[in-house]
Parts: sequence; C-alpha cells; structure tokens
Amino acid sequence: MNRILIAEDEPRIASFLAKGLRAKGYTITIATNGLEVVSMSLDHNFDLLLLDLGLPKKDGLAVLEELRGQGISLPIIILTARDDLQDKLAGLEGGADDYMTKPFRFEELLARIRLRMNVAQPATTNNQTILTAENLTLDLLTRQVTFKHQLVELSEREFTLLETFIRHQGQVLSREQLLDHVWGYNYDPGSNIVDVYVGYLRKKLANDLIATVRGVGYQFINNQARIKGKY
Repeated sequence: MNRILIAEDEPRIASFLAKGLRAKGYTITIATNGLEVVSMSLDHNFDLLLLDLGLPKKDGLAVLEELRGQGISLPIIILTARDDLQDKLAGLEGGADDYMTKPFRFEELLARIRLRMNVAQPATTNNQTILTAENLTLDLLTRQVTFKHQLVELSEREFTLLETFIRHQGQVLSREQLLDHVWGYNYDPGSNIVDVYVGYLRKKLANDLIATVRGVGYQFINNQARIKGKY
C-alpha cells in the first residue's frame, strides 16, 4: 500500500487531505512542523511527500534542501499558498518534483500524486492498481471502467464514488460518509448530490449493484450477500 507523508500545520487542510487520500486507499501520516518531516522522512519508508512551505520550526524549502542533501529521493509535491514565481522556482530547483498552489482541486492533486508514484514505481502490480467486483473492473491508473467486458465512461466524481463502494463491498455507507469521502469538507451535509450520483451509476451500470438502505444510506451488493439471500 502506498504511504504518503503530509507536511501541513493547518489542521483543517491536513484533515481534508488525509480523509480524501485514505478514501483512495493510501496510508497517511501527518507531520505538523519541519523537524518532524525531516525525522519521519529519514526514519520511515514513504512513497511520496506533500510538503507545505510555511511550516513552523523549519520551513519547507529548508526541509527540501536537507532531504535532498541527505540523498532522500522520494517524490515531493509542494503544496502551498505561496504563488510567487521565485518561491516556485526555488522549490523546483531545490529538488521538488511538482508544485501546486492553494486553493487547489483535489482531483488535480490526486492525478499528480498518481503520476509521480507511477513514475517513481514503474513496477506497480495489478493488485495495487486494479479493483474488481461484480463484473466490474476499475483501473486506478488509467481511470477506465469496464462492466461485463464493455468500457463505461464515468466522470471523475462517478469513478471516485464507485471506487469507494467497491473498496467497502457489503458495508452500509451513510450519505454523510460518501459525501465526505468523495466530495470533501466543503459540501452541504444536507445536499442530495450523493443520491443524484448513485442514480447516475445505476443508469450506466445496473440498478441492482447499489442498494438503498432506508434511513441510512447505500450498500454495494456483492455475491456473498446475494448467496445469503439478503437481496
């Protein structure tokens, strides 16, 4: 499982990133200051570092310089509110692999993470990048979906929602859980957007793949549940 170190001292942003990336199957560790980042990067085997520049105790550029100076080659994506060209150049010239400014779209960040991990780990196995269930195949790298051997076009949100269901097969997920995993912290909990997107998936795939659990939420129905006669 891919391990990501998030170096971010703003709790709300760190929590948002951690929740979103955990929903994608990543193992997340959070560091809140530059000294922690250096120590963790040297002592743990991470696959990628998301690095904020405005860290206390040791700023991001100093962290970057120290890690690269000690031969730490893990992919590093700078994620910061600093949009000055000189800061960006300093980060990239200091050894960062990518640079994103806040605010950002989570989908774009996710795409850049996948790109950097794919480049750094070309031998990634199908077990890590392919999800299968109920005549469905999801390729997490190409973002392609096949259902009954036919290619199905899904939007980014539809893909992420389906991925969440497949990773939690048989588990009842509340609308609040799905909203948090797929859309993040900035959506109204009273929104019906989850119901709308479940409808999209049913229309594009099959009506009986996702069951409505009245008063609770939704459940992806696997063969085990069907065999037991629950559905």
